[in-house]
Amino acid sequence: MKISLPNISILATGGTIAGRAPSNVQMTGYESGVIGIESLIEAVPEIQQEANVRCEQITNVRSPSLTFAIWLQMANRINQLLAANDIDGVVITHGTSTMEETAYFLNVVIKSDKPVVLVGAMRPATAMSADGPLNLLNAVRLAASKDAKGKGVLIALNDEINGARDATKTNTVSIETFKAPELGYLGYIQNGRPYFYRTSTRRHTVTSEFSVEGLTQLPRVDIILGYVNDDAVHVEAAASAGAQGIVVAPPGHASLSNALRAALIAAQKKGIVIVKTSRTGNGMVTRVAEDDQYGFVAGDNLNAQKARILLMLALTKTSDLATIQRIFNEY
Repeated sequence: MKISLPNISILATGGTIAGRAPSNVQMTGYESGVIGIESLIEAVPEIQQEANVRCEQITNVRSPSLTFAIWLQMANRINQLLAANDIDGVVITHGTSTMEETAYFLNVVIKSDKPVVLVGAMRPATAMSADGPLNLLNAVRLAASKDAKGKGVLIALNDEINGARDATKTNTVSIETFKAPELGYLGYIQNGRPYFYRTSTRRHTVTSEFSVEGLTQLPRVDIILGYVNDDAVHVEAAASAGAQGIVVAPPGHASLSNALRAALIAAQKKGIVIVKTSRTGNGMVTRVAEDDQYGFVAGDNLNAQKARILLMLALTKTSDLATIQRIFNEY
């Protein structure tokens, strides 16, 4: 009896997985996003044994060059695909530099419990030991797995499964760059089979209140780092540029200098929403007395780049500080 294979849609956006270098031993300084998705799939014929795949080239760029317009296009297309009965999951090929941002954005706006998996590579396709082909095969396997259903948006690299909310890129060149500091991987892929050991308890996908339907743009939110002898310059620049929100990432438990605190208070009085995170990379930022006093929002354990995404989406619905704090507590 012939076993029917899952139907997986692959959306390509470029990145190192589609990169080319002059030499097969050159691992940095290559050109990203130059190889089309059809060529990437042809290089991994084993994919055809795992799923019926159809592919679309959304864009072909280095991931730092992605835009909100591309994000919105991608999210709407994924929602459209997953609403169809003949699609079982979606794989997105993506550059690793901003993969965690795209993954978290999709994690909060996708309206399906079917698997959505982001995949990339740390070495270009021309490298002697390119990691892209096996990563792509494993991503298709993961998207085709019933065990991945309801887990939220996933990242699959280096035989490891990470959740979109907690994963971050931790190394500039290592193939095991994606980690979830302190909280750990969701699971592994061994011999082609996904194994899950934990799941995220925070709201995502079908339990999210956010939607991209009808959105044509996202509010401006800027990130400001805290450091010794910082001042009001970057806060004032963000305000002048029209920021509706600012995510600040100071040292420690969001420890603001006197100068930066004064600048943020002034911005908050102008109606700019202030969310506090930490530059440390680990741990929670909980509410303290100054948050109640000055109207700041505590960012929990989201890093600054993901707090920015959540704040942008929150601002599409509300500017009420209590509601925004509730959102950060739940997502």
